[in-house]
Amino acid sequence: MSAADQIFAMLKESSQSGAPLYLQLRKSIEEAVNRGLIGPGDALPSERDIASKADISRVTVRKAVQDLVKGGLLVQRHGSGTFVAPRMERVEQSLSRLTSFTEDMARRGMSVRSVWLDRGLFAPSPDEMMVLGLSSTELVARVSRLRVANDTPLAIERAAISASVLPDPEAIGSSLYATLGLTGNRPVRAVQRISATNLGDSDARLLEVPPGVAGLHIERISYLASGKVIEFTRSVYRGDAYDFVAELRLTGPGEESRP
Repeated sequence: MSAADQIFAMLKESSQSGAPLYLQLRKSIEEAVNRGLIGPGDALPSERDIASKADISRVTVRKAVQDLVKGGLLVQRHGSGTFVAPRMERVEQSLSRLTSFTEDMARRGMSVRSVWLDRGLFAPSPDEMMVLGLSSTELVARVSRLRVANDTPLAIERAAISASVLPDPEAIGSSLYATLGLTGNRPVRAVQRISATNLGDSDARLLEVPPGVAGLHIERISYLASGKVIEFTRSVYRGDAYDFVAELRLTGPGEESRP
């Protein structure tokens, strides 16, 4: 049975739901993928084939397909067609440990590389002045990188550090934390705030996902043992690739006051 026939069979199963046709078709394609009838990298039948088999309009087919592209289940390649998106191996990261991306991926046996987007010395923004404790006459080192593991782009990191701590951003090798450690400025703790976001066009293009898909926005303020803020980072992570995990403990009577 062809992929178009399989999707049509799924569509007949859901035709009794009374939902709009494009939602029925979307569900049918999702079911075909989830059941392994069409797998990652397989080409989706053309709009014409699906419309003909299901006896629905190509406009309806196009709407269902576009919804699935936005959701990340399908990918469209100009001039080639529509394909089932590769399955992402999700990365689980603990929220209780402060590690660099390089160290985190190395522990998983994943090859890691960075694509530099920008690095240099700049006048600080109001946010950078407030968080890093800089005056308007001081400079801030900004480093922006696309982080790639096993040839899959996972995150865009944009870090800001006082230029007095990092006077030469070009000196950073594979790990920012390793570079900071050479001068005794590696952070020992951090506060992270994680929020949901929809990826804009430029970030989505770098992360190789459709614009508007779900992502994670992470703001991190890192500290030295002395309590001084050393790093202010705002990052965007792929929502289909990352799971952040925190261990929670139930406190007993009187434990709230413990340091």
